[in-house]
Amino acid sequence: MAVDLESLSEATSGALGSLLSTTILYPLDTCKTKYQVEVQDHGQRKYRNLSDVLWEAISNRQVLSLYQGLGTKNLQSFIAQFVYFYGYSYFKRLYLEKSGFKSIGTKANLILAAAAGACTAIVTQPLDTASSRMQTSAYGKSKGLWKTLTESTLSDAFDGLGISLLLTSNPAIQFTVFDQLKQQLLKQKLKEADHDSSPVVLSAFTAFLVGAISKSVATILTYPAIRCKVMIQASDPDEDDDKTKRAQRKPRKTVSSVFCNIWKKEGIPGFFKGIEAQITKTVLSSALLLMIKEKISATTWVLILAIQRYLLLTRGKLKKA
Repeated sequence: MAVDLESLSEATSGALGSLLSTTILYPLDTCKTKYQVEVQDHGQRKYRNLSDVLWEAISNRQVLSLYQGLGTKNLQSFIAQFVYFYGYSYFKRLYLEKSGFKSIGTKANLILAAAAGACTAIVTQPLDTASSRMQTSAYGKSKGLWKTLTESTLSDAFDGLGISLLLTSNPAIQFTVFDQLKQQLLKQKLKEADHDSSPVVLSAFTAFLVGAISKSVATILTYPAIRCKVMIQASDPDEDDDKTKRAQRKPRKTVSSVFCNIWKKEGIPGFFKGIEAQITKTVLSSALLLMIKEKISATTWVLILAIQRYLLLTRGKLKKA
């Protein structure tokens, strides 16, 4: 099967954009993850807000702890975005070819986005689990990617996969809210505009705000599942290098056990702990990713075409020889 160059270009530019945005926002992501993992016990809590995680690292001269697992997270982010953008672009082109339609409807778009998200979750789940364990490990006790993956079983590496598949609904909710808000704003603008004026479109700033609002709504609706997923994947705070303690393996975390633990110790507010940080990080990450992707997409397309042409010329010369 021939390689879909357009999908390859979209995937490459999206993956590079994700790589840069992940690196820039990684300290915020680490603070967010550590804050989400902590469960209040008998009214006592280590972190009262997100800034406490940052000040703890600074006061203990452990700023580098905020970068634990950066390499794994970058690898996971790069592969995830590459698979997602390639799958989404490929599925869209395949759908249009098979259906004969000139455009994709909202429902079909949501299904294709969910399918691409499901493929991404399955492929990158072990890396996602490993990066979460590295982020929540004590300073200096974070293990490398290979050791983190090989010390546990295959089923442990896929911890949280069910929730990850459930969270493919997040972009679907985001897209639906964005589309509804966009239609309402365009209708309002159309009433105010003259009939002879140019086509009505959203300004870049308005589109950014609508995108931020829609992403925030999707995050709020799916946040309890997001926090449960992070807690399932987090490293055990009591775990150390002592072989006898490691031999006494604790019961495996499940969605139900984590859910009950949060409910008993924190109540309903516990399911939304750290949501402000999640929204901030998610909105900034999405904005940076899409901005970088748009800036480098044209260059990526030219480079891919140049590489293809070079390979074709080289193949031709070898055949003549």
